[in-house]
Amino acid sequence: MAAPAVDLDGFTRTDLTHDGATRTVYRAGEGPGVVVLAELPGITPDVLAFARRVVDLGCSVAVPQLFGVPGQDPARGGPRTMALDAARSIVPACVSREFTVLATGRTSPVMDWLRALGRDLHERCGGPGIGVVGMCFTGGFALGMLADAPVLAPVLSQPSLPFGTTAKAKADLGLSPEDLEAALDTCAARDLEVLGLRFTGDPLSPPERFATLRRLLGDRFVGVEIDSSPGNPWGHRKGAHSVLTLDLVDEEGQPTRDALDRVLELFRTRLLGA
Repeated sequence: MAAPAVDLDGFTRTDLTHDGATRTVYRAGEGPGVVVLAELPGITPDVLAFARRVVDLGCSVAVPQLFGVPGQDPARGGPRTMALDAARSIVPACVSREFTVLATGRTSPVMDWLRALGRDLHERCGGPGIGVVGMCFTGGFALGMLADAPVLAPVLSQPSLPFGTTAKAKADLGLSPEDLEAALDTCAARDLEVLGLRFTGDPLSPPERFATLRRLLGDRFVGVEIDSSPGNPWGHRKGAHSVLTLDLVDEEGQPTRDALDRVLELFRTRLLGA
């Protein structure tokens, strides 16, 4: 039996069509736009809570439904239900032609639609440009959107594609050479900071990927790596993965809270001019 969707209050459901593809987008807030790209299994209450923080900052958010059931809480039935929800989302996503999950040096086809969403959001909301947060499965998409969208504040939270099955895959950024070059050129032209977040023990978001970002972007890449080693002083679990959502410890002085504050400050500085 399917679980009921939870609180989507304050979000307006819209559709966006680009190049024949139509997807649902949940929107809220006023001010410069931020695209919030959900992690697997989809637009969970934790993802919505993060989006609401961005709205409280003074921005608009657009949360596209790329997979999963919007608002469904994966934690509602314990670990077994969470695993089932993840499987129900990840299998269709992995076999979909929209996502490149294993191949290196390739951009996921869904990127064209996401760039169109970015341009649409900027047109609707105005401001100097938009922010983008990608998480896990979508983590690297924030970098890919730089190639053809008005992005000023890109955040890559635990970027996990392509899956790190080989040394080459672990270091890959999930973009074609052409899109990667365009993204790097855009970073330089717009004088951007690219913010990356991951836990140190997270195999889904390997350290080699951050090493590639540092090599290509230099000081323009700010990598925040949170200690999740055995016995770490913060008590982060062995499988800690979701910096801004499931594994966020929302308390002053906690490194995940510091990472969240850093994301919000990036939006405040680049989009709101404060």
